[in-house]
Formats: sequence, structure tokens, C-alpha cells
Amino acid sequence: MATRTTGGSAQPSDRRYNELSSMIEIGKALTSSLELHEVLEAIMKQVDRLIKPKAWSLLLVDEASRNLSFEIAVSPVADQLKGVTLKQGEGIAGWVAQNGVPLLIPDVQQDPRFATHFDEQLSYKTRSIVAVPLKIKEHVIGVIELINSYDDMMFDEFDQSILTAIADFAAIALVNARNFDRINELVVTDDLTGLYNSRHFTQLIESEFLRAQRYHTELSLVFLDMDRLKGINDAHGHLVGSRMLSELGRLIGKNIRDCDLAARYGGDEFVVILPQTGKQQALRMAAKLLDIMRSTDFVSDDDQAIHLTASFGVATYPQDADNRIELVRAADIAMYVAKESGRNCVKGYKPTP
Repeated sequence: MATRTTGGSAQPSDRRYNELSSMIEIGKALTSSLELHEVLEAIMKQVDRLIKPKAWSLLLVDEASRNLSFEIAVSPVADQLKGVTLKQGEGIAGWVAQNGVPLLIPDVQQDPRFATHFDEQLSYKTRSIVAVPLKIKEHVIGVIELINSYDDMMFDEFDQSILTAIADFAAIALVNARNFDRINELVVTDDLTGLYNSRHFTQLIESEFLRAQRYHTELSLVFLDMDRLKGINDAHGHLVGSRMLSELGRLIGKNIRDCDLAARYGGDEFVVILPQTGKQQALRMAAKLLDIMRSTDFVSDDDQAIHLTASFGVATYPQDADNRIELVRAADIAMYVAKESGRNCVKGYKPTP
């Protein structure tokens, strides 16, 4: 397999023009969108233009496990790469992620770092690879890997230098997108509990109510208020009381369905939106949450047990309300009925005669 001359058959002036043009296009992509996939695909389009790989992939490093997963893959076996992960040091991409330096391999069969089992599993023949890290302040956040040039020639140092420059743009795109997501999350999230805040709850309930009206589905709302938080504050201090609110909020978040939406409504009140859920199912869900609260070991800073319960109110559209404001009011009324019934219980809304 031959090695490409720098830039292939293109003249130096043509090569420079193409390179400059691609960098301009990448710059436009970075400033025109914060949608990560859109920007990354625009960047990789320029990789196709300049280097013409037969297959390429962009892998991202998971912050917790440090494993790499395929974020984008353009390959004859792309579908088989979905969900595949690599450990640090595994294969060429894993080696690049672990060491933080580019790697150019003209013939992978001569390099022991190449993971042959992937070719065997995917029935694919890899010949030449160039892989570069995506780095932010020496911290590796991903890897771009190109496999087999379009003209079946080996990648060269020119390809590696171009890809390294493009990887810097890709890293910037990743950080911009993540920062944008974090800012958006802060805008809608309650700092203490990690649930949505009351301002965002108003938008959520309006959206879900309109959806329920449009598709003629039920929508339930669960209101809950912590029982005797003042007593906890008086006995153990406000810091412990705040911690109880935080722990309860996170407990709620962990024990609802993926489709449910939980928010801190204010003070010691919480609310859970249950899309496509009838009254009986919502009552069972509220009872389950109350049971989980009762069985959870809450403790003060000096390890004294704290018995934490709440009063729950449940209301459902369309049987209890014609609009979202009435639905919120009905669930709130049911919650106060639970308070008046001795607390530590669940009550469904019942209209007064």
C-alpha cells in the first residue's frame, strides 16, 4: 500500500486554499449553532473534504468511568458500533485517550496496539489509522479516529496535522455545548434539591396540560408537603432542616418514572407531574413515595433518627379540573385535606358538594 504524497495529487496552492476554506467553514459552524451534533457533523464534513477517509468516528470520554463511547460514526459498520465502549488503553483510540498524543499508523497489522478483535467481530478490514485526542487544557475529552483513506493509500503526517487542528475546533464545540447545557440546567433547577424549580414547573405543567388536551389523555398532579419541618428545625437546627429538604427532593427524583416531572414548589412543598396517568395510578404512586419516605433512615448531624413524612394530595385532569390552574388548586386542596386528617397520608381531590 503506497504512502500518499503530501496533500495527494493537489498542488500546494490548492491544498492551502482547501485547508483555509475548511477552517472558515468550521469557524462558521462554531459561531452559528450550539447544537452539538450539528456542529460536530459540520466539522467532520471538512475532514471528509480534506482527508477523505473511508470511515471515521468521534469517541467521547465518560467522566465517571473514563471509558470511550462512539458519539458519531460514519462507517460501513456504524450501526454495530452503537453502544460499544472502549476502556482507556484499549485499541488505538483507547491508547490515544490514555496518552493524550496523536497516533499515525500506516499499517495496523504491524502495530501491537491495534485491537484486532474489533475487525473480527465487525467483519471489517482496517489497514491505516490516524487518531488524535480532543483536549481542553491537557484534559482528554475524546478522540477522533480515521480509518482507511478513500484512495487506499496510507495516512501521512499531513493528514495528522490537519486532523489535530480540526480536533481543537471539535473540543471547543464540545465544551461550548456542555457549558450551554449546564447554564440551561441551572436556570431551571432548584439548587437545594436538584429538582426543577417552581418557575420551570409553571412551564412544564402548561406544556403537559396542552398535550393532555390535544391527545385526550389523563394528567395527574401530586402535591406533597413535608410534615412538621418547623419541629425538625427547632430540634436540630435549620441546616439539618435544609438537608432534609435536599434528601427528600433527591429521594423523589430517584423514585419516579422517567416520564414524570418533579419540582420543588416552594419552601417545603414539592409537586410531581404524571403524564398519561389516571387518579388511581397516581394515588398508588403517591402511596409508594410515602412508604419509601417512612422506610428511609434520615438522621441529624449527631446521628439522631429523624422520622420524616409528608402529606400528599392528588388531582387528575379531566375529572378534577378543566385547566392547569384548577388542577394545581385541586391537588393543593387535597394536600391540605391530608394535613387536616392527621398528616402522613395520601388524599385524592374530592369536590365539595
